[in-house]
Amino acid sequence: MMDELQNKAINTLRFLSADAVQQANSGHPGLPMGAAAIAYTIWTKHLKFDPNTPDWADRDRFILSGGHGSMLLYSLLHLTGYDVSLDDLKQFRQWGSRTPGHPEFGFTPGVDTTTGPLGQGFTNGVGMAIAETHLAAEFNQADSTIVDHYVYGIVTDGDLMEGVSSEAASLAGHLKLSKIIYCYDDNRISIDGSTELSFTEDRGKRFEAYGWQVLNVSDGNNVEEIDRAIIAAKKDDRPSLIICRTHIGFGMPNKQDTSKAHGEPPGDAELNAAKRNLGWPEEPRFHIPDEVKAFYLQIGKAGDARKKEWDKLLKAYSQAFPTFGKEFVRRMESKLPVDWAASLPEFEADSKGMASRVASGQVINSLAGILPELMGGSADLTPSNNTWIMESSAFQANNPIGRYLHFGVREHAMGAIVNGLAYHKGLIPFGATFLVFTDYMRGAMRLSALSSLHSIWVLTHDSIGLGEDGPTHQPIEQLAALRAIPNMTVIRPADANETVEAWRSAIENTSGPTVIALSRQALPTIDRNQYGSAKGAQKGAYVLADFGTGKPEILLMASGSEVDLILQTGIRLANSGNSVRVISFPSWELFEKMGKEYKESVLLPDVKKRLAVEMGVAQGWEKWVGTEGIILGINGYGASAPYKILLEKYGFTVENVYQLTLSLLNLEENNAYSYCL
Repeated sequence: MMDELQNKAINTLRFLSADAVQQANSGHPGLPMGAAAIAYTIWTKHLKFDPNTPDWADRDRFILSGGHGSMLLYSLLHLTGYDVSLDDLKQFRQWGSRTPGHPEFGFTPGVDTTTGPLGQGFTNGVGMAIAETHLAAEFNQADSTIVDHYVYGIVTDGDLMEGVSSEAASLAGHLKLSKIIYCYDDNRISIDGSTELSFTEDRGKRFEAYGWQVLNVSDGNNVEEIDRAIIAAKKDDRPSLIICRTHIGFGMPNKQDTSKAHGEPPGDAELNAAKRNLGWPEEPRFHIPDEVKAFYLQIGKAGDARKKEWDKLLKAYSQAFPTFGKEFVRRMESKLPVDWAASLPEFEADSKGMASRVASGQVINSLAGILPELMGGSADLTPSNNTWIMESSAFQANNPIGRYLHFGVREHAMGAIVNGLAYHKGLIPFGATFLVFTDYMRGAMRLSALSSLHSIWVLTHDSIGLGEDGPTHQPIEQLAALRAIPNMTVIRPADANETVEAWRSAIENTSGPTVIALSRQALPTIDRNQYGSAKGAQKGAYVLADFGTGKPEILLMASGSEVDLILQTGIRLANSGNSVRVISFPSWELFEKMGKEYKESVLLPDVKKRLAVEMGVAQGWEKWVGTEGIILGINGYGASAPYKILLEKYGFTVENVYQLTLSLLNLEENNAYSYCL
């Protein structure tokens, strides 16, 4: 009787998914039909969850890394009692529905991570497992365990082909992240056809070499075999990959085991034939047998009961360890300590100053003491990025309490792991590299913005000012590319005190990621008694100085290291009898959020003569300079030379900016803006 109910429960997953794809006339039926038994086994025999509290802190995390098979997840969520209705399933991939083509975190209840770009979910799980391991080391007591959960995932051939998963698997094996249990949907089919076309390595041996436990399930429809493998995985101190031999589009008479099953609707005839093959009624569509509905709802209710038991455990824990209990709740609710910002440093005016990357390092260490949730690291650039947390130690397999992450030369994986830490909650994660290498992790950075994650990106060596390393390391188009990502806040501070404010904004910005772009070269620390307060950086742009008498004739604006350049130019223009406004413009996104009145108070609408200066492509600055302004940027690549020589050759000198400004002041009205080198 149980076998019959089990088969019905698995086939319900298959055909809810296939029916939705057919009704939408769009989607991917192959994965849900082939991997349904794997999902059933995880969700009914192992996964710890509560449909009434989707964000329960100690739930197991489930990652459908092959996010194209999203209907499998949506079917599970509906059946187990999450706030995902049958009507939601019927609206799969439609405008405004809660069941989009790929799972989206924060959009559909029960979705733990946004997946679809292959390899990202796999790698997010590594970040989640790091978070679980670290928080367990920090909060669990000898007789009271409040952090104890797994990261389960269904991963695909495509996930294992993507380089990001290779980077992540290597690090996960090194760190012995035993709470990772991934079931590999080994159906041996990709969009182009058989994996024999391009993917013939021994995947099991590869993961063994990474330091994973590798288990094999010969029949991906055999629940008992899958169950035994998961039980064995839990007993090992390594991450586990369970290779399950499956059949894409299982049951479809003509499309099973072909690429046709991957990403196109089955068609009515093929769908009905599959139902006949597996003993399923052709009508009605979206059929859920009563006994199956009751079975899955009971699984959900059991999860709710486990959550209530954990609530009792947390209450007892908080009574026995009140300081730890209060701190744990604060962290999981993403609340900041009272007066946390009092720890931020303030830097004295200094004409020599310091590189903003150095100032950032000091800010990180000022914050580390009052924000124990601050955790992160660098892609093997710790001394260059200035990201080491001095009061802590490195997170390692034998030191899970450490807060510093050595990602190795793995920018792609670092990006997705940082996102995994953010998805998990309880930590404020950061990842650091050179600005130019964001090209390696742009996919993860984009997903951090799409998912509104509290990920912080510390990006140093932000211009040709890095000097001799030359054009391979000198970012030109990267700032513009990052600014183009919706919901990504990019901040490029002008000095040490603006760097403080950049970090303040990044910590407070819980609704999306923040980029902090930092210099390699020293920047003068601006005298804030003489010029505008650095707190203006929180507004994105602010008046640093008004020179001369009367209304400004021209606005000079810049970000980062170029702010001192326009400040010195402003002083020279004032000495020549001109009235000039100098604007520090560290963040377009923060400025956009300000009201019209504030924005017009900074960028005076009736002052048409404007000059923007930034050592990168000029793209985007035209919005701020208007139709009669000039942008001094770089529309080619950099070069290898000492940075002061580069600044001179590319025109980033007071003399050149001064001459450009005079030329602009002497132009007739209504001249279009131009780009300059």
